[in-house]
Amino acid sequence: MAKDLFSSHPPFTPPTSEEDRLSWLRLIRSPRVGPATFHRLMTEHGCAATALEVLPTLAKSAGVDTYQRCSHAAAEAEIDLARAKGARMLCLGTDAYPHTLASISDAPPVLWCIGKRAPILRPMVALVGARNASSLGTRMARALAEGLGHEGYTIVSGLARGVDAAAHHASLKTGTIAVMGGGVDVIYPTENSVLAAAIADQGLRLSEQPMSLHPQARHFPPRNRIIAGLALAVVVVEAAEKSGTLITVRDALDQGREIMAVPGHPVDGRAGGCNRLIREGATLVRHVEDVLEVLRRLQAEQKHPDKPGPDDARPAPQVAPDAPQLHQRILDLLGPSPVAEDQLIRDLSLSAAAISPALVMMEMQGIVRRHPGGLVSRS
Repeated sequence: MAKDLFSSHPPFTPPTSEEDRLSWLRLIRSPRVGPATFHRLMTEHGCAATALEVLPTLAKSAGVDTYQRCSHAAAEAEIDLARAKGARMLCLGTDAYPHTLASISDAPPVLWCIGKRAPILRPMVALVGARNASSLGTRMARALAEGLGHEGYTIVSGLARGVDAAAHHASLKTGTIAVMGGGVDVIYPTENSVLAAAIADQGLRLSEQPMSLHPQARHFPPRNRIIAGLALAVVVVEAAEKSGTLITVRDALDQGREIMAVPGHPVDGRAGGCNRLIREGATLVRHVEDVLEVLRRLQAEQKHPDKPGPDDARPAPQVAPDAPQLHQRILDLLGPSPVAEDQLIRDLSLSAAAISPALVMMEMQGIVRRHPGGLVSRS
Protein backbone atom coordinates (compact mmCIF):
# COMPACT_ATOMS: atom_id res chain seq x y z
CA MET A 1 0.00 0.00 0.00
CA ALA A 2 1.36 3.40 -0.92
CA LYS A 3 2.21 5.35 2.24
CA ASP A 4 1.66 8.79 0.70
CA LEU A 5 -1.72 8.04 -0.84
CA PHE A 6 -3.10 11.50 -0.10
CA SER A 7 0.02 13.46 -1.09
CA SER A 8 -1.30 15.79 -3.76
CA HIS A 9 1.14 18.64 -4.29
CA PRO A 10 2.91 18.58 -7.67
CA PRO A 11 6.36 20.17 -8.02
CA PHE A 12 4.88 23.08 -9.98
CA THR A 13 2.35 25.83 -9.40
CA PRO A 14 -1.29 25.02 -10.25
CA PRO A 15 -3.24 27.55 -12.32
CA THR A 16 -4.63 30.57 -10.49
CA SER A 17 -6.28 32.50 -13.34
CA GLU A 18 -8.36 31.90 -16.45
CA GLU A 19 -5.29 32.51 -18.61
CA ASP A 20 -3.35 29.91 -16.62
CA ARG A 21 -6.13 27.36 -17.07
CA LEU A 22 -6.22 28.09 -20.79
CA SER A 23 -2.46 27.47 -21.01
CA TRP A 24 -2.83 24.19 -19.10
CA LEU A 25 -5.52 23.03 -21.49
CA ARG A 26 -3.47 24.05 -24.55
CA LEU A 27 -0.44 22.16 -23.25
CA ILE A 28 -2.21 18.88 -22.46
CA ARG A 29 -4.13 19.05 -25.78
CA SER A 30 -0.97 19.60 -27.84
CA PRO A 31 0.17 16.62 -29.97
CA ARG A 32 2.37 14.03 -28.26
CA VAL A 33 1.89 15.62 -24.84
CA GLY A 34 0.35 13.09 -22.47
CA PRO A 35 0.14 13.39 -18.68
CA ALA A 36 3.71 12.16 -18.06
CA THR A 37 5.21 14.58 -20.60
CA PHE A 38 3.02 17.39 -19.25
CA HIS A 39 4.39 16.77 -15.73
CA ARG A 40 8.00 16.82 -16.95
CA LEU A 41 7.55 19.98 -18.98
CA MET A 42 5.90 21.71 -16.03
CA THR A 43 8.59 20.56 -13.61
CA GLU A 44 11.35 21.78 -15.93
CA HIS A 45 9.75 25.09 -16.93
CA GLY A 46 7.55 25.99 -13.97
CA CYS A 47 4.40 27.02 -15.82
CA ALA A 48 2.35 25.96 -18.82
CA ALA A 49 2.87 29.23 -20.71
CA THR A 50 6.65 28.77 -20.71
CA ALA A 51 6.32 25.07 -21.59
CA LEU A 52 4.16 26.02 -24.57
CA GLU A 53 6.80 28.47 -25.75
CA VAL A 54 9.57 25.86 -25.77
CA LEU A 55 7.45 23.03 -27.16
CA PRO A 56 8.09 23.75 -30.88
CA THR A 57 11.83 24.04 -30.24
CA LEU A 58 11.80 20.78 -28.32
CA ALA A 59 9.86 19.09 -31.11
CA LYS A 60 12.26 20.45 -33.76
CA SER A 61 15.27 19.15 -31.85
CA ALA A 62 13.50 15.78 -31.84
CA GLY A 63 13.22 15.92 -35.63
CA VAL A 64 9.59 17.10 -35.85
CA ASP A 65 9.73 20.21 -38.05
CA THR A 66 6.00 20.73 -38.60
CA TYR A 67 4.88 20.61 -34.99
CA GLN A 68 1.75 22.60 -34.15
CA ARG A 69 0.70 23.32 -30.57
CA CYS A 70 -2.95 23.33 -29.57
CA SER A 71 -4.14 26.78 -30.57
CA HIS A 72 -5.52 29.44 -28.29
CA ALA A 73 -8.78 29.36 -30.25
CA ALA A 74 -9.17 25.56 -29.95
CA ALA A 75 -8.69 25.65 -26.19
CA GLU A 76 -11.11 28.55 -25.83
CA ALA A 77 -13.67 26.65 -27.91
CA GLU A 78 -13.40 23.64 -25.61
CA ILE A 79 -13.83 25.83 -22.54
CA ASP A 80 -16.88 27.51 -24.10
CA LEU A 81 -18.38 24.11 -24.93
CA ALA A 82 -17.74 22.88 -21.40
CA ARG A 83 -19.47 25.95 -20.00
CA ALA A 84 -22.47 25.34 -22.26
CA LYS A 85 -22.65 21.70 -21.13
CA GLY A 86 -22.41 22.60 -17.45
CA ALA A 87 -18.93 21.08 -17.02
CA ARG A 88 -16.23 22.56 -14.82
CA MET A 89 -12.47 22.14 -14.97
CA LEU A 90 -10.41 20.60 -12.17
CA CYS A 91 -6.65 21.13 -12.38
CA LEU A 92 -4.00 19.04 -10.66
CA GLY A 93 -2.68 20.67 -7.50
CA THR A 94 -5.79 22.69 -6.71
CA ASP A 95 -7.86 22.03 -3.59
CA ALA A 96 -10.79 20.77 -5.65
CA TYR A 97 -8.72 18.04 -7.36
CA PRO A 98 -9.12 14.53 -5.83
CA HIS A 99 -6.15 13.94 -3.52
CA THR A 100 -6.00 10.20 -4.13
CA LEU A 101 -5.81 10.67 -7.89
CA ALA A 102 -3.15 13.36 -7.50
CA SER A 103 -0.85 10.78 -5.91
CA ILE A 104 -0.39 8.65 -9.05
CA SER A 105 2.59 9.21 -11.33
CA ASP A 106 0.52 10.03 -14.42
CA ALA A 107 -2.31 11.97 -12.81
CA PRO A 108 -4.45 13.80 -15.38
CA PRO A 109 -3.46 17.49 -15.39
CA VAL A 110 -7.02 18.49 -16.30
CA LEU A 111 -10.38 16.86 -15.56
CA TRP A 112 -13.80 17.91 -16.82
CA CYS A 113 -16.60 17.27 -14.32
CA ILE A 114 -20.39 17.40 -14.44
CA GLY A 115 -22.30 17.02 -11.20
CA LYS A 116 -21.68 17.53 -7.51
CA ARG A 117 -18.32 17.87 -5.79
CA ALA A 118 -19.42 16.08 -2.60
CA PRO A 119 -18.57 12.52 -3.79
CA ILE A 120 -14.89 13.50 -4.23
CA LEU A 121 -14.67 14.64 -0.62
CA ARG A 122 -15.41 11.18 0.78
CA PRO A 123 -13.12 8.12 0.72
CA MET A 124 -13.64 6.21 -2.53
CA VAL A 125 -13.82 2.54 -3.50
CA ALA A 126 -13.74 1.29 -7.10
CA LEU A 127 -16.30 -1.39 -7.92
CA VAL A 128 -15.75 -2.95 -11.35
CA GLY A 129 -16.49 -6.14 -13.23
CA ALA A 130 -18.05 -7.94 -16.18
CA ARG A 131 -20.25 -6.18 -18.71
CA ASN A 132 -22.17 -9.43 -19.24
CA ALA A 133 -22.66 -9.91 -15.50
CA SER A 134 -24.80 -12.74 -14.21
CA SER A 135 -27.88 -12.13 -12.10
CA LEU A 136 -25.90 -13.17 -9.02
CA GLY A 137 -23.00 -10.88 -9.93
CA THR A 138 -25.34 -7.94 -10.45
CA ARG A 139 -26.98 -8.54 -7.09
CA MET A 140 -23.58 -8.75 -5.42
CA ALA A 141 -22.48 -5.48 -6.99
CA ARG A 142 -25.63 -3.77 -5.73
CA ALA A 143 -25.24 -5.18 -2.23
CA LEU A 144 -21.60 -4.09 -1.98
CA ALA A 145 -22.31 -0.61 -3.37
CA GLU A 146 -25.24 -0.07 -1.03
CA GLY A 147 -23.36 -1.33 2.01
CA LEU A 148 -20.23 0.71 1.31
CA GLY A 149 -22.31 3.80 0.55
CA HIS A 150 -24.11 3.60 3.88
CA GLU A 151 -20.73 3.39 5.60
CA GLY A 152 -19.64 6.69 4.04
CA TYR A 153 -17.74 5.56 0.93
CA THR A 154 -18.19 6.89 -2.59
CA ILE A 155 -18.44 4.23 -5.30
CA VAL A 156 -16.29 4.75 -8.41
CA SER A 157 -16.93 2.85 -11.64
CA GLY A 158 -16.89 3.24 -15.40
CA LEU A 159 -20.56 3.55 -16.45
CA ALA A 160 -20.33 0.34 -18.49
CA ARG A 161 -23.00 -2.32 -18.73
CA GLY A 162 -23.34 -4.99 -16.06
CA VAL A 163 -21.42 -4.56 -12.81
CA ASP A 164 -20.60 -0.87 -13.39
CA ALA A 165 -24.22 0.11 -13.99
CA ALA A 166 -25.44 -1.92 -11.02
CA ALA A 167 -22.88 -0.29 -8.73
CA HIS A 168 -23.81 3.22 -9.90
CA HIS A 169 -27.55 2.59 -9.52
CA ALA A 170 -27.12 1.27 -5.98
CA SER A 171 -24.98 4.20 -4.83
CA LEU A 172 -26.84 7.14 -6.39
CA LYS A 173 -28.21 8.30 -3.05
CA THR A 174 -25.00 7.83 -1.08
CA GLY A 175 -22.43 9.01 -3.64
CA THR A 176 -21.13 7.69 -6.95
CA ILE A 177 -18.57 8.80 -9.56
CA ALA A 178 -18.63 7.68 -13.20
CA VAL A 179 -15.30 7.93 -15.02
CA MET A 180 -15.96 8.36 -18.74
CA GLY A 181 -13.93 6.90 -21.59
CA GLY A 182 -14.76 9.78 -23.93
CA GLY A 183 -15.84 13.35 -23.29
CA VAL A 184 -17.72 13.94 -20.06
CA ASP A 185 -20.75 14.98 -22.14
CA VAL A 186 -20.74 11.84 -24.34
CA ILE A 187 -22.68 8.94 -22.85
CA TYR A 188 -21.42 5.47 -23.73
CA PRO A 189 -23.13 3.08 -23.94
CA THR A 190 -26.19 5.10 -24.89
CA GLU A 191 -28.43 2.66 -22.99
CA ASN A 192 -27.04 4.21 -19.80
CA SER A 193 -28.19 7.72 -20.73
CA VAL A 194 -30.84 7.86 -18.00
CA LEU A 195 -28.36 6.57 -15.44
CA ALA A 196 -25.75 9.10 -16.59
CA ALA A 197 -28.26 11.93 -16.17
CA ALA A 198 -29.06 10.72 -12.66
CA ILE A 199 -25.35 10.59 -11.81
CA ALA A 200 -24.89 14.17 -13.03
CA ASP A 201 -27.82 15.20 -10.83
CA GLN A 202 -26.89 13.26 -7.69
CA GLY A 203 -23.25 12.23 -8.11
CA LEU A 204 -20.39 13.14 -10.45
CA ARG A 205 -19.24 12.34 -13.98
CA LEU A 206 -15.64 13.09 -14.91
CA SER A 207 -13.19 12.61 -17.78
CA GLU A 208 -9.71 13.73 -18.82
CA GLN A 209 -10.69 13.61 -22.50
CA PRO A 210 -11.68 16.64 -24.59
CA MET A 211 -15.30 17.71 -24.48
CA SER A 212 -17.58 15.87 -26.93
CA LEU A 213 -14.94 13.26 -27.82
CA HIS A 214 -16.59 9.98 -28.80
CA PRO A 215 -14.72 7.14 -27.08
CA GLN A 216 -12.69 4.56 -28.96
CA ALA A 217 -11.08 1.38 -27.66
CA ARG A 218 -7.76 3.12 -26.93
CA HIS A 219 -9.45 5.57 -24.54
CA PHE A 220 -10.57 2.97 -22.00
CA PRO A 221 -7.20 1.83 -20.58
CA PRO A 222 -6.33 5.44 -19.59
CA ARG A 223 -9.85 5.72 -18.15
CA ASN A 224 -9.21 2.63 -16.04
CA ARG A 225 -6.11 4.13 -14.41
CA ILE A 226 -8.29 7.03 -13.21
CA ILE A 227 -10.84 4.65 -11.72
CA ALA A 228 -8.06 2.91 -9.78
CA GLY A 229 -6.31 6.18 -8.93
CA LEU A 230 -9.37 7.71 -7.31
CA ALA A 231 -9.92 4.78 -4.98
CA LEU A 232 -8.46 3.42 -1.79
CA ALA A 233 -9.09 -0.07 -3.12
CA VAL A 234 -10.52 -1.89 -6.14
CA VAL A 235 -13.20 -4.57 -5.73
CA VAL A 236 -13.77 -6.88 -8.71
CA VAL A 237 -17.16 -8.58 -9.15
CA GLU A 238 -17.01 -11.13 -11.98
CA ALA A 239 -14.22 -10.88 -14.52
CA ALA A 240 -13.07 -13.34 -17.15
CA GLU A 241 -9.42 -14.38 -17.44
CA LYS A 242 -8.82 -11.85 -20.23
CA SER A 243 -11.33 -9.25 -19.11
CA GLY A 244 -10.65 -5.55 -19.62
CA THR A 245 -11.43 -5.21 -15.93
CA LEU A 246 -8.01 -6.70 -15.21
CA ILE A 247 -6.43 -3.62 -16.83
CA THR A 248 -7.90 -1.65 -13.94
CA VAL A 249 -6.41 -4.21 -11.56
CA ARG A 250 -2.94 -3.85 -13.10
CA ASP A 251 -3.17 -0.08 -12.81
CA ALA A 252 -4.30 -0.40 -9.21
CA LEU A 253 -1.34 -2.66 -8.37
CA ASP A 254 1.06 -0.18 -10.03
CA GLN A 255 -0.48 2.57 -7.92
CA GLY A 256 -0.19 0.62 -4.68
CA ARG A 257 -3.94 0.12 -4.25
CA GLU A 258 -5.52 -2.85 -2.49
CA ILE A 259 -7.21 -5.50 -4.65
CA MET A 260 -10.28 -7.47 -3.55
CA ALA A 261 -12.35 -9.94 -5.55
CA VAL A 262 -15.60 -11.85 -5.28
CA PRO A 263 -15.10 -15.58 -5.97
CA GLY A 264 -17.26 -17.47 -8.45
CA HIS A 265 -17.98 -20.97 -9.63
CA PRO A 266 -14.94 -22.56 -11.32
CA VAL A 267 -16.88 -23.50 -14.47
CA ASP A 268 -18.29 -20.00 -14.98
CA GLY A 269 -16.02 -18.13 -17.40
CA ARG A 270 -17.05 -14.83 -15.84
CA ALA A 271 -15.41 -15.89 -12.58
CA GLY A 272 -12.02 -16.95 -13.98
CA GLY A 273 -10.31 -13.60 -13.49
CA CYS A 274 -11.63 -13.12 -9.94
CA ASN A 275 -10.64 -16.62 -8.87
CA ARG A 276 -7.13 -16.12 -10.25
CA LEU A 277 -6.79 -12.79 -8.45
CA ILE A 278 -7.72 -14.46 -5.17
CA ARG A 279 -5.23 -17.26 -5.80
CA GLU A 280 -2.55 -14.62 -6.41
CA GLY A 281 -3.26 -12.81 -3.14
CA ALA A 282 -6.31 -10.58 -3.58
CA THR A 283 -8.62 -10.40 -0.58
CA LEU A 284 -11.61 -12.73 -0.93
CA VAL A 285 -14.92 -10.88 -0.60
CA ARG A 286 -18.01 -12.68 0.67
CA HIS A 287 -19.98 -9.64 1.83
CA VAL A 288 -19.51 -5.94 2.50
CA GLU A 289 -17.91 -6.49 5.92
CA ASP A 290 -14.92 -8.15 4.24
CA VAL A 291 -14.36 -4.95 2.23
CA LEU A 292 -14.89 -2.68 5.23
CA GLU A 293 -12.33 -4.62 7.26
CA VAL A 294 -9.65 -3.93 4.64
CA LEU A 295 -10.65 -0.28 4.22
CA ARG A 296 -10.46 0.39 7.96
CA ARG A 297 -6.97 -1.08 8.05
CA LEU A 298 -5.86 1.03 5.08
CA GLN A 299 -7.20 4.23 6.63
CA ALA A 300 -5.51 3.41 9.94
CA GLU A 301 -2.21 2.90 8.11
CA GLN A 302 -2.58 6.28 6.42
CA LYS A 303 -3.01 8.00 9.77
CA HIS A 304 0.13 6.30 11.15
CA PRO A 305 2.47 5.67 8.21
CA ASP A 306 5.75 3.90 8.85
CA LYS A 307 8.80 6.11 8.88
CA PRO A 308 11.47 5.31 6.30
CA GLY A 309 14.56 3.74 7.79
CA PRO A 310 18.23 4.04 6.86
CA ASP A 311 18.00 0.95 4.68
CA ASP A 312 15.63 2.83 2.36
CA ALA A 313 18.41 5.04 1.05
CA ARG A 314 19.37 4.42 -2.58
CA PRO A 315 22.93 4.48 -3.91
CA ALA A 316 24.01 7.72 -5.53
CA PRO A 317 23.26 7.71 -9.27
CA GLN A 318 26.04 7.96 -11.82
CA VAL A 319 26.69 10.97 -14.04
CA ALA A 320 24.49 10.87 -17.16
CA PRO A 321 26.19 10.15 -20.52
CA ASP A 322 25.67 12.45 -23.51
CA ALA A 323 22.26 12.42 -25.22
CA PRO A 324 22.89 10.01 -28.15
CA GLN A 325 24.58 7.50 -25.86
CA LEU A 326 21.81 7.78 -23.27
CA HIS A 327 19.11 7.36 -25.91
CA GLN A 328 20.79 4.20 -27.16
CA ARG A 329 21.14 2.82 -23.63
CA ILE A 330 17.44 3.43 -23.03
CA LEU A 331 16.49 1.73 -26.31
CA ASP A 332 18.73 -1.23 -25.46
CA LEU A 333 16.76 -1.76 -22.24
CA LEU A 334 13.30 -1.23 -23.73
CA GLY A 335 11.27 -3.60 -25.84
CA PRO A 336 7.65 -3.81 -27.04
CA SER A 337 6.46 -4.89 -23.57
CA PRO A 338 5.98 -1.93 -21.20
CA VAL A 339 8.23 -1.66 -18.14
CA ALA A 340 8.02 0.67 -15.16
CA GLU A 341 9.91 3.92 -15.62
CA ASP A 342 11.23 3.58 -12.05
CA GLN A 343 12.71 0.22 -13.00
CA LEU A 344 14.34 1.76 -16.09
CA ILE A 345 15.91 4.44 -13.90
CA ARG A 346 17.26 1.79 -11.52
CA ASP A 347 18.62 -0.31 -14.39
CA LEU A 348 20.45 2.70 -15.81
CA SER A 349 21.77 3.75 -12.36
CA LEU A 350 21.05 7.35 -13.26
CA SER A 351 18.93 10.06 -11.68
CA ALA A 352 15.35 10.69 -12.75
CA ALA A 353 16.40 14.26 -13.56
CA ALA A 354 18.86 12.92 -16.14
CA ILE A 355 16.52 10.38 -17.71
CA SER A 356 13.27 12.38 -17.80
CA PRO A 357 14.37 14.90 -20.47
CA ALA A 358 15.70 12.05 -22.62
CA LEU A 359 12.38 10.21 -22.42
CA VAL A 360 10.49 13.38 -23.34
CA MET A 361 12.76 13.86 -26.37
CA MET A 362 12.36 10.23 -27.43
CA GLU A 363 8.61 10.42 -27.02
CA MET A 364 8.50 13.50 -29.23
CA GLN A 365 10.54 11.58 -31.81
CA GLY A 366 7.99 8.79 -31.68
CA ILE A 367 10.49 6.07 -30.73
CA VAL A 368 9.29 5.68 -27.16
CA ARG A 369 5.70 5.22 -26.04
CA ARG A 370 4.22 5.88 -22.61
CA HIS A 371 1.51 3.71 -21.05
CA PRO A 372 -0.83 4.17 -18.08
CA GLY A 373 0.64 3.37 -14.70
CA GLY A 374 4.04 4.95 -15.29
CA LEU A 375 5.07 2.35 -17.90
CA VAL A 376 7.18 2.92 -21.01
CA SER A 377 8.12 0.84 -24.07
CA ARG A 378 9.60 1.09 -27.54
CA SER A 379 7.10 2.40 -30.08
